Amino acid sequence: MQRVTSREFQRNFGRFQDEALKSPLSITRNGRDRLVVLSVEEYERLKRRDRQALAVEELTDAEIDAIRRAEPPPEAELYDHEFSPGHGADT
Repeated sequence: MQRVTSREFQRNFGRFQDEALKSPLSITRNGRDRLVVLSVEEYERLKRRDRQALAVEELTDAEIDAIRRAEPPPEAELYDHEFSPGHGADT
C-alpha cells in the first residue's frame, strides 16, 4: 500500500484521489498511519464481507469440511481459562 504524508496528500489531492481508485492509500501523520483512502467499490466489497450470519444449511460441504479441519492459532491458548468451570453465563 502506498503511503503519503497528510501534507503531501493535501497538496496533491486530485492526484492521490485518482491513485486511491486503483489501490488503497495510507495517509500518515508524524510518521504513523492515520487514515486509508480507498475507492467506493473497495469499501462496499469490504462491507459485504463484514460479518455475515449464515444458517448451517446455507454452507457448502466444502465450507463445512473446512470448519471441521480448522485449528485455532497458538495465541488462542490465552483464552483457554474462559472455558474453565464456573466461568461465563452458564454458572
